[in-house]
Amino acid sequence: MKKLKALRKRIDGIDGQILKLLNKRARTTLEIARIKKREGVEYYLPHREEEIYERLKRKSKGPFPAKAVAEVFREIISGSLSLEKPLRIAYLGPEATFTHLASIQKFGSSPTYLPVKSIADVFSEVERGRADYGVVPIENSTEGIINYTLDMFIDSDLKIVSEIVLEISHNLLSKGSLKNIKKIYSHPQAIAQARNWVESNLPNAKIIEVSSTARAAALAAKERNSGAIASQLAAKLYNLKIVASHIEDTKENVTRFLIIGRTLSKRTGNDKTSIMFSIKDRPGALHDMLKPFAREKINLTKIESRPSRKKAWDYYFFVDFQGHIEEEKVKKALGELERECLFLKILGAYPVAR
Repeated sequence: MKKLKALRKRIDGIDGQILKLLNKRARTTLEIARIKKREGVEYYLPHREEEIYERLKRKSKGPFPAKAVAEVFREIISGSLSLEKPLRIAYLGPEATFTHLASIQKFGSSPTYLPVKSIADVFSEVERGRADYGVVPIENSTEGIINYTLDMFIDSDLKIVSEIVLEISHNLLSKGSLKNIKKIYSHPQAIAQARNWVESNLPNAKIIEVSSTARAAALAAKERNSGAIASQLAAKLYNLKIVASHIEDTKENVTRFLIIGRTLSKRTGNDKTSIMFSIKDRPGALHDMLKPFAREKINLTKIESRPSRKKAWDYYFFVDFQGHIEEEKVKKALGELERECLFLKILGAYPVAR
C-alpha cells in the first residue's frame, strides 16, 4: 500500500505537469489566433491538423494506445480552436444521427453543433455564413453513393475541405424486450444495412422508414412494443435499452462524410482531389477524358455520373483521385482535361481520412 500511494502521488504530479503544458499550449494558441486575425488566415486548417496527428503517430512509442493518443489530441485541438474562434458546425440532424457522430469524431466536443433537416440546409447554412463548416454523408460501403449530396455540388460554390470515415454499427433500441417488438423504425439506409438480421430475428415486425435514425429512436421512446435501429448515442439521448447490438449485416460497414467550407485545403502529402466535369456526347468521350490521368499515373478512386437535369442524356461526371491540385502532375492532367471537356469544376483537394 505504501508503494501504491507513492505511485499515485507520482501520477498526481504528472497530471499537474500535463495541465501546466495544456495551459502553456493554450496561451500559444491565443498568440497564433491574433496573428491569424491580423493576416486574415482561416482558423481551421485541415492540413495543419493532419500534420499534428502524423507527427504524434511517429513519435508515440507507447505504451499509451495510439488510438487514445488521437482521441486525446482531438479534444486538445478542439479546445484550442474554441479559443481561437468558436466553430459552428452544421450537420444533417437531429442529434444522435451518424452524421452527428462523424462531426464529433472530427471536431471534438468544443464547437457549437447546428442540426438541420436536410443536406440542402447544411449547404445553405455554410453558404449564408451561419455555420463555418458543414458535414454531409457522401457514400456507404454497402449501400453506395448518396446522390443528393453529389447533386448539391452542381450549383454550389462550396469546397470539400476534409473527409471523415466512420465505422457504422447499428443497434436495435427499445423500451421493452426484443421478443415484444412489433414495429421497427429507422432511416432507409439503416434498414437496408440490417435487413438480414431483422428478417432472421423479427420476421413479423412492421418496418417503417423515417427521416433519420435519431427520429426513429424518438418514436420508439414514445411507443410500446416498438424499436429503432440507431446508434448508442441515440439510446443514451432517448433513454432506450440496447436490446441487440451490432446488427449490421456486413461487419465492414463504413460511411464516408464530407466537410464542406469556403476554401481549398493545402497539400499534406496524403491527399485526395474531387472534381466534376461534363463532356460532349460522342463515342469514346469519357475514355478520352480519363486518358490524362492514366498518362500521369494518377490513381482514380471513384467515378460517378449524374444527369444534369438540363437536357436529356446530358450528364455530369464526379471523379475522386489520389493527389493534390498543387502537384505538377495533377495540374498537367487537369489542364488537358479542361481543354477537352465542356465544363470542369474543382470540388476540393483535401487530406485523406485517417
